[in-house]
Amino acid sequence: MDEADRLGPSARMNTGKVVVIFLLIICLPLFSLLVRRGLRAGKEWPFYAKRPLSQPEQVLYHRLVAALPERIVLAQVQVSRVLGVKRGFNFHEWNNRINRMSYDFVVCAQDSSVLAVVELDDKSHEAESRRKTDAKKDRASSAAGIRVIHWNVKALPDQAAIREAFSELPSIRPGAHFGAQLMVTQGDLRSPIVKRD
Repeated sequence: MDEADRLGPSARMNTGKVVVIFLLIICLPLFSLLVRRGLRAGKEWPFYAKRPLSQPEQVLYHRLVAALPERIVLAQVQVSRVLGVKRGFNFHEWNNRINRMSYDFVVCAQDSSVLAVVELDDKSHEAESRRKTDAKKDRASSAAGIRVIHWNVKALPDQAAIREAFSELPSIRPGAHFGAQLMVTQGDLRSPIVKRD
């Protein structure tokens, strides 16, 4: 005689109830989650279009384009689209250091070689955490041989000042590897990182 037979029909019923309640406790939340996900999939997504550039960034973008007509000017570019990790180094470890950062502007030669990046600093760049992030971005850029130009949002450069800042850049031959070219001419650049207020 097994345990259920010895306890009688009421024990078997209670065991059945416990199993049903247990299954309800486990299955009901899962079923509810699946239903909610299914309902959400058919609903309108909660996104709207916004302007990727602030008003000062728009002003500087148009000035860069006007002052540097022979260059390609890109706005809001992920740092990881510009910097690569050298062979022999752990890609994920080093890429994670720059992964969620972006440059305000990237100025390229006609062959898309990066000539310099431009950062537009506002009051938010005065916070300690932001200064650390900016320093890390500047260091990574400098390590890759990319010049960083900082301008303050309260003192946007005019076209003449932009042309002057970019006149210090080395000439890049189409198809030349930028990093190697910059290393040869880096002595002419005073400093790979230039802050202008």
